[in-house]
Amino acid sequence: MFWLQLFIVIIALYVGSRLGGIGLGVMGGLGLSVLTFGFGLEPTAPPIDVMLMIAAVITAASTMQAAGGMDVLVRLAERALRRNPQHITFMAPLVTYLFTICAGTGHVAYSVMPVIAEVSRQSGVRPERPMSIAVIASQQAITASPISAATVALLSLLSDQGYHLFDILLVSIPATFIGCLVAALIMTRYGKPLADDEEFRRRVTEGSVPPIGVRDGHDAGGQEVSSANPGLSRGAVASVVLFLLGVVLVVLFGSVPSLRPAWTDAEGLMHTLGMPQVVEMVMLSTSAVILLITRIPAGSVVKGGVFVAGMQAVISIFGIAWMGDTFFKGNMDVLQGSIHDAVTAAPWLFAFALFAMSILLNSQAATVRGLMPLGIALGLPAPALIAMFPAVNGYFFIPNYPTVIAAIHFDRTGTTRIGRFLFNHSFMLPGLVATSVAVVIGFILSQLVL
Repeated sequence: MFWLQLFIVIIALYVGSRLGGIGLGVMGGLGLSVLTFGFGLEPTAPPIDVMLMIAAVITAASTMQAAGGMDVLVRLAERALRRNPQHITFMAPLVTYLFTICAGTGHVAYSVMPVIAEVSRQSGVRPERPMSIAVIASQQAITASPISAATVALLSLLSDQGYHLFDILLVSIPATFIGCLVAALIMTRYGKPLADDEEFRRRVTEGSVPPIGVRDGHDAGGQEVSSANPGLSRGAVASVVLFLLGVVLVVLFGSVPSLRPAWTDAEGLMHTLGMPQVVEMVMLSTSAVILLITRIPAGSVVKGGVFVAGMQAVISIFGIAWMGDTFFKGNMDVLQGSIHDAVTAAPWLFAFALFAMSILLNSQAATVRGLMPLGIALGLPAPALIAMFPAVNGYFFIPNYPTVIAAIHFDRTGTTRIGRFLFNHSFMLPGLVATSVAVVIGFILSQLVL
């Protein structure tokens, strides 16, 4: 019966990932229905706190985007990239890493991908090098962002054990940053120089791509064809400041529990305001203040790409986490008996399970919420789970994620590509290096600081 139930779960994950959008969430709901009505498993409680936290964060980020805040960040990033074109393989992942940490979603990388592609081509750097590691950095930063859905999900699972947001960030930020840095270093020598790439030379010959040294939007003599560059409003700048202030408050309240209000119940026990409620209050308040100060239409908030992607994540976690929790709880005896000894003797083996699950789910948050409870139930210590947190960044493995596809299309030179055998694509090497190094560094740091 266990294997048949597992087959149902895997089918739901596979079909949901192929459907895209909210497909993962609704297929998770269908799988849950089959497990409950078909096999009699008792459904667990849906992950309401995680969903509400993600919804609040996405609302704040989407409000900033609607106010023009993303344009401010893009403008700053473009200046930094153009001032250091020869170091773009290091600068590009730094920009997408910081963007993702601040916004809590890797989809903000779309806004700077055209800049990375053009600056690298113009300066003669093979665009595949910065484009690939920039995408990987935007994924790794999800597990370093204090407001990402994945970090929020992990915090909600470990808070009962006395671990706070600062504990997670103390390990995940340096671990993922070093992982991206090592991957960027390797990518500086990856592939042929742009001038020697056959596909790029073919495209230059046919006139579909400007040659090296000619800025896109300019003619062969370097004369600018169009220079539309609208100014940024004060409201846009204010929205960025307010959003970053909200992020700082979340980190502060999460790192210093004594700053949160506490109450005594009827039995005389002291209860401190939980981090889920703190995140929800701070992020919703941030969104409200941005709306009041910038006076943008509230209806514009739900039309941006950040809001759409974020709400899809909420639905995905709703279905997948609920189905996963139900399956694991209903089969815990079987699971503990088969893998308990292995993961107890070598906790790092659980990282492979997280990596494989993230490939299936295409979501770090859904992976955390779906599989981390199993690690807790198996008795894995919280420091080990925090160390393995970056392992949930495996969805680069199959090149079907939106940021991966977008990077391929933005690179008009043709150097960023999917290979003939599917898995030999531009993102495989930097992804494996960054994830592996991050997990190794995570284990070292968790032993030193937790």
